[in-house]
Amino acid sequence: MPVVRAVDFGTARLLPDIDRTRAWLLTVDGSPQSYVDLDDPGHLEFEYVRRIAYAVRAGFADGEPVDAVHLGGGAMTLARWLGPDRPGSRQQVVEADRRLAALVAEVLPMDDPSVTVHTADARAWLARAGGGTADLVVADVFGGSRVPAALTSVEFVRDALRVLRPDGVYLANVADAAPFAFLRSQLATLRSALAGGGDLCLLAEPGVLRGRRFGNAVLVASRRPLPVEALSRLCAADAFPARVVHGPALSRLIGRAHPVDDATATASPRPPEGAFTVG
Repeated sequence: MPVVRAVDFGTARLLPDIDRTRAWLLTVDGSPQSYVDLDDPGHLEFEYVRRIAYAVRAGFADGEPVDAVHLGGGAMTLARWLGPDRPGSRQQVVEADRRLAALVAEVLPMDDPSVTVHTADARAWLARAGGGTADLVVADVFGGSRVPAALTSVEFVRDALRVLRPDGVYLANVADAAPFAFLRSQLATLRSALAGGGDLCLLAEPGVLRGRRFGNAVLVASRRPLPVEALSRLCAADAFPARVVHGPALSRLIGRAHPVDDATATASPRPPEGAFTVG
């Protein structure tokens, strides 16, 4: 049966999937947040989540354990996938909504002692984290259907890069539509934060990049060269293929966009009616 409960930042619904015995969709105020299959954590329903997984698989050797920080927990889809995919990994999940975290722990418990859940503001938690302590930082924080302004600035990205080891990977999920004012500014912000040296690319569905619809884009950044060819192969083989934008094509997309700092940062644009709602 569906579970409906008031949480700190809205109304959460856990909706069972009639096609998969122990699979659930989590929404908050109608916006999809997570999809998990308790019997098959390797099943990643959302396209953007699969693209994040491809970036992890391309960026680290097969089965290599990683120390991961997940900013934004939801139902912890990525943490559930990463543990079995890379045994020995240690994971920190940061979720600001305490009542949502409690609901997920109650209805969708995860028995993995290597995963620690922190109910805290993502920006504040990151500021307290030790430098050079993580291989992977994933920023997937949405207040309803928008990325909060505090998680879009160059100061925030620099703090995330500080937490990473020199060969670590930073991933961010954002959403936008043509003419991509927000997306371009986020790419410019990442490029500015990597000014001392690094690499950057973008993963997105071709229809989004062509301006046909509002959608997700995954930003990938590292101080080391990114495995663009391997990542392109993985994204192209998906049931819903994505493009990898890198190098000169990425520079053309960024154009004259400027990085944003804490004083000028804004939340991501509000999706058009029906873009991400369910039922």
